[in-house]
Amino acid sequence: MAPSTVCYRCGARFEEDRVRCDCGEALWLDRDPPGFDVPDRAAPPGMWRFAERLPIDAPDGLASAAGGTPLIRSRRLDGVAGCRVFVADEGENPTGSYKDRGSAVAVSRACLRGDDAVGTVSYGNMAMSTAAHAADAGRECVVLVPANVPDGRLALIDQYDPTILRVEGDYGRLYGDALALTRDLPIRFLLSDDPWRVSGYATVAYEIWDGLRPAMADAVVLPASSGGLASGVWRGLRDLVAAGHLDQPPRLYLVQTAASDPITRAYEAGRDEVAALPPEAVGETIAKSIGNPDPPSGTRALTAVRETGGAVCSVTDDEIEDARRQFARRAGLCVEPASATPLAGAATLTDRGEIGGDESVVLVATGTGLKELGPRTTPVEAESVTRDTLPSRIESALPDRCPSGTTVETGVRDDGTD
Repeated sequence: MAPSTVCYRCGARFEEDRVRCDCGEALWLDRDPPGFDVPDRAAPPGMWRFAERLPIDAPDGLASAAGGTPLIRSRRLDGVAGCRVFVADEGENPTGSYKDRGSAVAVSRACLRGDDAVGTVSYGNMAMSTAAHAADAGRECVVLVPANVPDGRLALIDQYDPTILRVEGDYGRLYGDALALTRDLPIRFLLSDDPWRVSGYATVAYEIWDGLRPAMADAVVLPASSGGLASGVWRGLRDLVAAGHLDQPPRLYLVQTAASDPITRAYEAGRDEVAALPPEAVGETIAKSIGNPDPPSGTRALTAVRETGGAVCSVTDDEIEDARRQFARRAGLCVEPASATPLAGAATLTDRGEIGGDESVVLVATGTGLKELGPRTTPVEAESVTRDTLPSRIESALPDRCPSGTTVETGVRDDGTD
């Protein structure tokens, strides 16, 4: 029997597959019992060493390669961050980002359910990861992207041959649209805070603990966008405490781009909930993958910070670019701009006295900077659609599975963007 879902905030439980609670917050899987054994070194590779804590059995294929990324003691970054630095290099995942941990669970679960098609709302790492895992599983994939995304950015997604739809209008409303499409059409959209996806992200915390035990880091620093990764890491740390492997969790610190930082603003204002930023408060940034003005799990991520005694800060593009250079020149790591924010943020946090100079800190580098293609001569086939015509277009893309005349109401506003 599939595990139920539970709300971290109000405690409500649901037996059916759903993403959000009636109170408006994101759900995660209710996994019993809380304990788990220290994994045997001869256990399955990657994140599946922790299969006891995951909601599905270890799969084969691409999903089996997710996780198991290196935890590197980068002494030459100590002087930049102002503390003892370890780097969790998530760029070593199959498609080059931590998103593979979530896709390995969520796409595999969709296959076990008998879903023939999956989708996502993303124009970056999550789109690549979902499309790649769908391709390996022999499932059709639909990726919804903003109308103005350049072909160069889509080329990395297009190589896995999903159906890419450029959606005109308010891209932020596609989170709610995707939930409606999952409910009413034979396609399962796997969004950033899908409970099955988040359960995969929890393995980041498990691997940090496993790599450092019997000690543990004093703090973990993450980039923050939708709040899905922070939610998963927090859940993993809670599991470790519940199992008796940790007396208390390390402090969680989140770093956002200053161009779009709703979680930082909520933290600095002392609020308990994250509010969406108005369009005029959002700027351009080189860290496009974390420029989320309305994070669907922002409040849960903020709760994780407060519960662990951490903090949230924002960094500028100049600081991000400098941190990216430092990763390369001092640690030999090529990271994407979003992945450089933990280093920039750690420097800010040590300057503020939030992190001590003698403390051990794990910087989670979420994705590789090597995702570059050469000149592409063939344009990406990405049809433009409106939100109103989105259901019928997806229906036509899945002719063998969509019942004729299916009606879907789009525009449901649940909570932000993916």
